[in-house]
Formats: sequence, C-alpha cells, structure tokens
Amino acid sequence: MNMLETGLLIIHLLVAVAICGFVLLQHGKGADMGAAFGSGSSGSLFGAAGSANFLSRTTAILAAIFFASSLGLTWFATTRTEPSGVMQKGVMEKMAPKASDVPSAPGAGPGAAGNAAPGAGGAAPATDVPKSPPASDGAKSNEVPK
Repeated sequence: MNMLETGLLIIHLLVAVAICGFVLLQHGKGADMGAAFGSGSSGSLFGAAGSANFLSRTTAILAAIFFASSLGLTWFATTRTEPSGVMQKGVMEKMAPKASDVPSAPGAGPGAAGNAAPGAGGAAPATDVPKSPPASDGAKSNEVPK
C-alpha cells in the first residue's frame, strides 16, 4: 500500500465517523412539531434558523467526500498489480482448493487397491468400523435383559 492510498483510507475512516456523529446530532422531523405547540424550547445554539441548516449541509458535504474517497479506494484496489504485471486474483480464485489440498479417501494411497473401479477385479478396501463398547453390567450386548 502506498502513502497516497494509506492517507485516503485514513480520510475515509475519519469522514465515516464524522458522518455518524453529525447524523446523530440532528433532530428528527417530529422534533420541530413539538416546539411549535409549546412543549419544547425553540431557542438553540445556532440561532433562530436552528441547527438543521448547518448540520444538514455539513452532513451532505461529508457524504460527498465519503463517496469520492470510496471511488478513490476502489480505483486503487482495481489498478494494483502483482510484481510480474499480472492482475491479482479475486477472492474466489484465491479460495479455490488445489488438487493437493483435497484429502483422499481413508486407506487409498497411491497405488492402493482402493483406487480401482468397482468390479475391476481389485480387492475391496478395508473399512474401519468402530466397535461398540462392552456393556457395563457384564451382560453381552446382544442378549436381552430378563
């Protein structure tokens, strides 16, 4: 990552946090109706026009900066190349399993009889069947208790 891309990423994150803060500072549409009927104070820090003008304009400017930084980061991500000049692989190509990563069947090694097709005359591969544990009361597992 070069310095320009790092700087743009930092700006992008700071603008995202600032947008969250400015959106949370704004009043909802219904807040002005309560002040009109006398249940709230209409005076504010930002004067008679209220804070809606300042906060909404600042939010719009921050949204435009956020959009532009998103486009810039996208451009950096798509134009990045590997040292050989070949474009980087996508996420799905990176995660595709290789033939060497796929586990083989148990007992089937190279040249084992288990690799032969069924009915090809090869011996069937031995399977490991787990044995049931002995009964705890001393009786055989196939007997019915009386």
